[in-house]
Amino acid sequence: MKSFPLFLGIALSAIPLTVSADSLSTAPPATSSARPVITAARLDAAVVIDGKLDEPIWQNGNAVTDFKQRDPHEGAQATLPTEVRVAYDDNAVYIGARMHDTAPDSILARLTRRDFSIPADRFGVYVDPYLDRRSGYYFLVNAAGTLFDGSLYNDGWEDASWDGVWEGKARVDDKGWTCEMRIPYSQMRFNSGERWGMNFRRVIQRRSEEDFVVYLPKKESGFVSRFPDLVGMSGIKPKSAIEIIPYGTSKGEYLVTEPGNPFNDGSRVDADGGVDVRMGVGSKLTLNATVNPDFGQVEIDPAVVNLSDVESFFQEKRPFFVENAQVFRFGNEGADSYWGFNWPEPTFFYSRRIGRAPQVSAPDADFSDVPVGTTILGAAKLTGKVSPTWNFGTLHAFTAREHANLSNSGFETESEIEPLTYYGVARTQKEFKNRQQGLGFMANGAVRSFDDPSLRDNLNSESFFGGMDGWTFLDKKQVWVVSGYTVMSHVRGNEARMTAVQQSSRHYFQRPDVDYLGVDTTATSLTGFASRYWLNKQKGNTFVNAAVGFLSPKFEVNDLGFMSYADLINYHVGGGYKWTENTKLTKYQDVLGAVFSSFDFAGNRTWGGGYLAGSTEFQNNYSWSYNTAYNPQSISARRSRGGPLMINKPGYQIGNYFDTDGKSKFFWFVDAFMYSQPDVGSYNYYVNPGIELKPVSNILLSIGPTYERVVEDAQYVTQYDDPTATETYGRRYVFANLDQKTLSASIRLNWAFTPRISLLTYIQPLISTGVYTSYKSLARPRSYDFDPLDPNAPPGGVEPLGDSDFNFKSLRGNAVFRWEYLPGSTFYLVWTQERSDDQPGEFDVQPNFEKLVDAPANNIFLAKVTYYFTL
Repeated sequence: MKSFPLFLGIALSAIPLTVSADSLSTAPPATSSARPVITAARLDAAVVIDGKLDEPIWQNGNAVTDFKQRDPHEGAQATLPTEVRVAYDDNAVYIGARMHDTAPDSILARLTRRDFSIPADRFGVYVDPYLDRRSGYYFLVNAAGTLFDGSLYNDGWEDASWDGVWEGKARVDDKGWTCEMRIPYSQMRFNSGERWGMNFRRVIQRRSEEDFVVYLPKKESGFVSRFPDLVGMSGIKPKSAIEIIPYGTSKGEYLVTEPGNPFNDGSRVDADGGVDVRMGVGSKLTLNATVNPDFGQVEIDPAVVNLSDVESFFQEKRPFFVENAQVFRFGNEGADSYWGFNWPEPTFFYSRRIGRAPQVSAPDADFSDVPVGTTILGAAKLTGKVSPTWNFGTLHAFTAREHANLSNSGFETESEIEPLTYYGVARTQKEFKNRQQGLGFMANGAVRSFDDPSLRDNLNSESFFGGMDGWTFLDKKQVWVVSGYTVMSHVRGNEARMTAVQQSSRHYFQRPDVDYLGVDTTATSLTGFASRYWLNKQKGNTFVNAAVGFLSPKFEVNDLGFMSYADLINYHVGGGYKWTENTKLTKYQDVLGAVFSSFDFAGNRTWGGGYLAGSTEFQNNYSWSYNTAYNPQSISARRSRGGPLMINKPGYQIGNYFDTDGKSKFFWFVDAFMYSQPDVGSYNYYVNPGIELKPVSNILLSIGPTYERVVEDAQYVTQYDDPTATETYGRRYVFANLDQKTLSASIRLNWAFTPRISLLTYIQPLISTGVYTSYKSLARPRSYDFDPLDPNAPPGGVEPLGDSDFNFKSLRGNAVFRWEYLPGSTFYLVWTQERSDDQPGEFDVQPNFEKLVDAPANNIFLAKVTYYFTL
């Protein structure tokens, strides 16, 4: 771990060590005369959070009543009156809201689990406690009492992953409904209590009405920067609290195993425990730390059949990492829209790399016991602000050395398959006056300590990333903005490892017909660069989005990030128009178009074309979006997977999505897409219809089947050395016609018993078959010409290629019972089942499904309890 000081120096260099006097000032900006003011009152008696609003404080004269519509009639007065009051003491801020309604029996009060959005009447509080006019938190309660919360960033983007410990209750009565909240100061970071930003929102679902004290006009951008000023809070002296959440788990695994397996007889029961700690560091920073963390995720990942050379991306679902994840976002700040058009945007910090499955395969053995994930020994992160205009976040984690237990002829050994590893990331960002400009930095790294020298051939010994991002508005009204990033990557390892990185699917340096690459078998490091900048016009009826960027051939961030491939130069120019005024038929309409191109560093055009799209929201709350694109002939640097360049034939796409009114008891949608290359007979399409049923106010059932068909004229199969293949540099690249059919479904049942008790079930069946015919090999570079090939007697004297056909069936599901028995304290019961089958057969749903049902199942049962308390 000798390089740890080097990374620490990089990380610390991102922390602002010197700032101007202006940026260190904690005095909030003066209240604008045009900005509404909300006045808070100090409590002189306790408030019981029960939704009744029967305390005297809720009868004072500080009520906020002036609400304006954003929907359906932008700028019009709200159709029903709302009264909101704010109170505070030394520990928390309190909200009391009365939502008047002339028809209380028509209030849509739907109960669901916490943070699961469902159409219902709701009331929300948006808070900017830093008063930076760019970030904050939101707290929502619907009329049934379900809580929602999250964080705000980039002047209006939302991150629902943040979960605070706060209280909220709702009550429906003959006057409408009421809401009462208590939000502890310990859940937020702030500069002072003298002035905050605050906004309120009410949703009247049956009228499709959304009301705010200050709303974001549909032709403009910026939400947090418009918040009213909250004044009147003085003399706040919150107690510093250390929040402690110990946990305990009990897990039973009942798995399919081979007879005679000495490591697992099919059943295994384990117990574990640990503790999470959260505390404020001053009033501006939050420290999260964990000892022996439970990083298991409650919801399973979906099954996929991936025939490409690009890794599948899965969302992070582990609580420690998803909380305040937006702090570590990089590259997309300042503007409100970032189009791509075949730009494989890297994720510079992909937290699922921490604790992933061991990366080195276990040696062959009669029996083996391999950990499903790498043990995280400990992790900590510090997030917040070091001054009113400097955002800061850093995260550090250590993962354990992992071994596979092996058994050969009754003799047991172990083999190291993952070394001890340190992961770290640091992020900081400076916002300048009125958010006119921003400048940020990020650095991350992974450093490994090997006990088994052979692992050095499989893993980087060290990897580092560093870069800067930012934005600048080109005018005072903040209509035009330029934003983007410039970054560098550096990885180190022995010669065998660096050779493998160069030949990986992200790089393909071994391509034989290019002269700017080539594999350097003596290299012990790789350094690469990347950059991308956008130009946005984001106010008014017209909008513009243009970008240009590159990923150099040696750019590599996959140790602690996620990237698909490098060696790319990409640009697009696009724009459109939006109609925001109501008509008899529509509430909103937009159209957009763009042209785009991608090139490799040799100047070969690897993709390009034109794109048209639009979306319409109708007065009955139905919506429709549609798109089409055309891609002219281009060059593929990836189809042969490290082999010669090939031609991409022209193609076009058509996509449509249509849905109905989400608040109705029966909601349905249809999503369909088709891409075709008629010159060669290749095409693919999918159809994804879905329904949501809400038979009663606390049950939601959603069913979404998907059928996908892929007919590919030249699907890559394999490659091998053949001296007779002189046109393709002594190597034969084998392709075939592929006909793949996939049927899957996503089935969810959300049953809420109370605002704190819920049951969530998820089931995903999947059947995917693929039939390969007409095997052939590439005839020559820069072509789409092939020579027929017999897979049972391939040229070059090699063994038969075998049958590539597949028939994969999978059934995954889990059920999660969740009970928040005290604020911040939760009890879980989880059942997960997985079964799969790969017996050959045709695409016939009934027999395939019968085989799947008959397949043996893996069952995992988990009980987990957490207890929240403060010191």
